[in-house]
Amino acid sequence: MKVSVLAQNLSGSEIIKIAGEINELKKQGQNIANLTIGDFDADIYPIPSELKDGIIDAYNKNQTNYPPADGMLSLRESVSDFLSSRMGLEYGPNQILISGGSRPLIYSAFLALVDPGDKVVFPIPSWNNNHYCDLTGADAILVETHAGNNFMPTADEIRPHLKGATMLALCSPLNPTGTMFDKKDLEEICDLVIAENKTRNAGEKPLYLLYDQIYSQLTFGEHKHYDPVTLRPELKDYTVFIDGGSKCFAATGVRVGWGFGPAFIIDNMKAIVGHMGAWSPKAEQVAMAGYLKNNTFVDQYLDKLKSGIQASLNTLHQGFQQLKAEGFSVDSIEPMGAIYLTINVDYTGKITPDGQVLNNSADVNFYLIKEAGVAFVPFSAFGTGEEITWFRASVGASTLEDIQQMIPRIRQALAKLK
Repeated sequence: MKVSVLAQNLSGSEIIKIAGEINELKKQGQNIANLTIGDFDADIYPIPSELKDGIIDAYNKNQTNYPPADGMLSLRESVSDFLSSRMGLEYGPNQILISGGSRPLIYSAFLALVDPGDKVVFPIPSWNNNHYCDLTGADAILVETHAGNNFMPTADEIRPHLKGATMLALCSPLNPTGTMFDKKDLEEICDLVIAENKTRNAGEKPLYLLYDQIYSQLTFGEHKHYDPVTLRPELKDYTVFIDGGSKCFAATGVRVGWGFGPAFIIDNMKAIVGHMGAWSPKAEQVAMAGYLKNNTFVDQYLDKLKSGIQASLNTLHQGFQQLKAEGFSVDSIEPMGAIYLTINVDYTGKITPDGQVLNNSADVNFYLIKEAGVAFVPFSAFGTGEEITWFRASVGASTLEDIQQMIPRIRQALAKLK
């Protein structure tokens, strides 16, 4: 039976493959610390109680029919106020689009701006840009980044690829690394976009900037989130933001995302999201609209969530730094934001106790799953080559005790390799 060329060529998710391995071992009775999914365990990190009560109340009031195509006006107004008060970003309700999480927003932005064969530039590792390029027939231009700059792209790395490109896709705090742009690096990239657009002729597509800041409220310590429009207001006509409540309120299953940008782009994205039927449920929209208005509730929840996530990330980071100090070939990068720690487990080429050679990062990962009872995601799942020995560790579905207990297991597993 034949299917479409797109379906035949679309690459599968490496994270799903890893999840399958974990599930098989769990069926055998093994206890695996699963640090693969970019999600939260709702028993560890429940959504805000006020938001939950608001959702229940909205369902009890029969808020169950179709929402408006661009989202409930009350929610778009609340998001507008939220962006203004928290980030100084001024976007009216007509410049905001609500959808069922952030994925439909990213996909609709690709569909609204990118034609088949258009160049889309993005750094690697990054989340799913390669798949959205496959879905839209775009020419994916992968920009390799490096540990020395926390895997965040620099202007020098991006500069050679922007001529003739339609979209530059960026994310900060970054999935999968949990690292962030500093002010200077993002300013220099913004200046590249401005300079490139000045070379475009009338009637020619500009270079658009897709900026994913879904983790912007989850930053730690002195690390500060920056955005292109605040740094360079002239980019407002070319920038589409991806945002929402999924991560900052541990509400991934609530499915309330918001994108914002120039009204003419948002209008086109609205039509696409409408044809996909990818709306956020009405009751959840009503509840989120009310919740965002209460700064006290939001601040209290974010303080508690960030404290828990930061404690887990710091514990894992300190554990890997201790292993490094003991002479193991591992490393980690200081957590800055999101729910991820970037770790290095440089054991390719080593031999397991049963004589198997670890040929690549996937082999190293599956060895740790079986021998240490811990699962990470290789950066190869985010666009890099399998020879890269860096991994994403996601702490949202693990307790602090889980993380404390896994370090000795990792030590023992690595010590067995020859």
